[in-house]
Amino acid sequence: MQYVSSSVTVSSGPGADPPEVAGSGDRLLAMMRRRSSEDPITHIERVPARAGITTDWPGWVPAELRAALGRRGVEAPWKHQAEAAELAFSGRHVVIATGTASGKSMAYLLPALATLLADPRATVLYLAPTKALAADQARALAELELEGIRPACYDGDTPRAERDWIRRHSRFVLTNPDMLHHGILPGNAQWTAFLRRLSFVIVDECHTYRGVFGSHVAHVLRRLRRQCERYARPARVPSQPSGPHRRTGPVFVLASATSGDPAATAERLTGHPVAAVTEDTSPRGGVTFALWEPPLLPPDTDNPADLTPTRRSALRETADLLADSITAGVRTLAFVRSRRGAEVVATSARRSLDEAVPGLGRRVAAYRGGYLPEERRALERALLDGELLGLASTNALELGVDLVGLDAVLICGYPGTRASLWQQAGRAGRSGQEALAVLVARDDPLDTYLVHHPEALFGRPVEATVLDPGNPYVLGPQLACAAAEAPLTPADLELFGPGARAAVDELVAAGALRARPTGWYWRDPRRPEVDLRGQDGAPVCVVEAATGRLLGTVDGGSAHFLVHPGAVHLHQGVSYVVDSLDLADGCALVHPAEPDWSTHARDVTSLTVLAVRSYTDAGPVGMFLGEVDVTSQVVSYQRRRIATGEVIDTRPLDLPARELRTMAVWFTVSPQALAAAGVEPAEVPGALHAAEHAAIGLLPLVATCDRWDIGGLSTAVHPDTGAPTVFVYDGHPGGAGFAERAYAVAAQWLRATREAISACGCEAGCPSCVQSPKCGNGNNPLAKNDAVRVLDVVLANLPPEPSPPA
Repeated sequence: MQYVSSSVTVSSGPGADPPEVAGSGDRLLAMMRRRSSEDPITHIERVPARAGITTDWPGWVPAELRAALGRRGVEAPWKHQAEAAELAFSGRHVVIATGTASGKSMAYLLPALATLLADPRATVLYLAPTKALAADQARALAELELEGIRPACYDGDTPRAERDWIRRHSRFVLTNPDMLHHGILPGNAQWTAFLRRLSFVIVDECHTYRGVFGSHVAHVLRRLRRQCERYARPARVPSQPSGPHRRTGPVFVLASATSGDPAATAERLTGHPVAAVTEDTSPRGGVTFALWEPPLLPPDTDNPADLTPTRRSALRETADLLADSITAGVRTLAFVRSRRGAEVVATSARRSLDEAVPGLGRRVAAYRGGYLPEERRALERALLDGELLGLASTNALELGVDLVGLDAVLICGYPGTRASLWQQAGRAGRSGQEALAVLVARDDPLDTYLVHHPEALFGRPVEATVLDPGNPYVLGPQLACAAAEAPLTPADLELFGPGARAAVDELVAAGALRARPTGWYWRDPRRPEVDLRGQDGAPVCVVEAATGRLLGTVDGGSAHFLVHPGAVHLHQGVSYVVDSLDLADGCALVHPAEPDWSTHARDVTSLTVLAVRSYTDAGPVGMFLGEVDVTSQVVSYQRRRIATGEVIDTRPLDLPARELRTMAVWFTVSPQALAAAGVEPAEVPGALHAAEHAAIGLLPLVATCDRWDIGGLSTAVHPDTGAPTVFVYDGHPGGAGFAERAYAVAAQWLRATREAISACGCEAGCPSCVQSPKCGNGNNPLAKNDAVRVLDVVLANLPPEPSPPA
């Protein structure tokens, strides 16, 4: 998002004078900061208001559509909307990449609805990454009241009785990539008429399709193109009434938040050349954007031996700010990174509000994945109707659901990319009003670095979306799905990319496909089981043991950590303890309880190097990129007091190990170089461990990933390298492009890591620099100062840019 903004760096500490307040965002911020004697704000960025630029309606927009939009208050399109719509209507594949609330939906609705109104047989398919967004778009379409369009949502929540009607009669189907993959494409024979007449495919919020998920979606779209070509008929473009305009399939129109190189990303996603529209000409209200670092907690007088400084929890700080906002009548959305975190923030805010004004806590709720469909819909209605004043949500509401009238957004922890940061901040301030956004830093290396280095967030272009359709762990399963839908032919392989033939040969060798003169045939009577989101296993149902009531689900990959026996599970503010976890049946049985402790799973990891793809020889330092095997097992969990964080005990678990073949970046340092830098042999494990934690924490600064997308391992002597080594690996089969990015900018990444450690004011290491919330070894051993020495050696020998991957 290219903003012209001014900034104010705020001195922290008692007695610091707040800057002069000008708008409503500033007034709310001034109220928030009064809660602490130590000013928590490290920086304020002011984004000025911006006027919009309108243009005339394209000549091909029918009067009926202009009138319907006029009834909704749309008198004329913004310039960027008309530009993207013109490209799409002319048959060009196009991506519109502009800011939040810039009206991207108009850019794809104009050509799509104009075509549906002109051609009674034409159809449109809309894809959203979340059900909530598709449902919101369906509501907006229905309100236009255009005859014959018949928009309908077709997803996992759609009743069976309605599905057949939608297949037969809806001309504007709204769904998600998961349903396209699991339901529509496997049953393509039932969708023959719809696919034959498909004119446009709308891919909304396409910047969310990154990593393994994005790579899978890229092939789902290629499978869709393949089925459309099978059923193709000449399609008439309304702008050319003199004769049919032949094309090989539907026009793709993609909408994205502002991102780096959106055209290249859209081309990797669709397999088509794509034009990009990036100039945002919509109006925008001013935004006050504050960076907020929770204060340090007072020393633990009961444990004087523990001198590790600890900051107030970002979750608790966000909950208090959310309660303050609601008390002031400010409609506020708090983004929280985890499902559990969203529940904790909502519960804490409700408790605080009820203590201040009995009954006010009802105006706050949590929103996250794993809820039952009826719960999600009820929460969406309550927020839109104003019944709820505050919501603590995972990124499920980051996307374009129209949350009219929000005044403030709280962001609990850096969301991983600048694109997501601005997307979340943009949820507030619609209709041109002033808005407030606050990034509340977690106590970890990246968040601490960012709140003290605002130049890393503001005035910089957002990241490019990373996806790799050539990932063999994605390509092979997707080709199996395509073959199950219809036999593969040599012509099909070109659609799936240069690695398709090798992947097909592997499937034949494995007995999954049978080669015949007419193509390659799927041999198994059952369909391939492929999870688009790279999750390990089917979802696990969370069931209340006493009643049999289904509370929700957790994904299979997280079940070992979230619903292991003894785990505390939160659902809509109610606390449960897990009695048992049956992985074979995909069921966790729980009972309601309110213990005064929380649970934290611990795992052990081993790693084997399989192949080196590229390396840089830097004397005593080596930087490598390659393929690795990672074996991990959750072996125990800690119980910690909620009030103090004190560890009560550690209890063993008996869960199966899991294996992951993926990509990693790693560096080695010779023992002699470490000794020369003053790192004693006994301190090498702690130094490498601390450097590993900080490097994982800072990788999202240079790659479009989340620290939970990646893992790491460090050792004083690794058997495959024979030297002190630090590994950082992608947490998805086959890799997700993060390790490659880290290798390409290794010097920049590790320099920021070194700075984050050295700038921290703690003595021995803390969550702000080298401690990790996901460490399976309980953050032991760690040697903060020696980690700086290790990174000094690496940076002194490493060239500015390693060799590119071979």
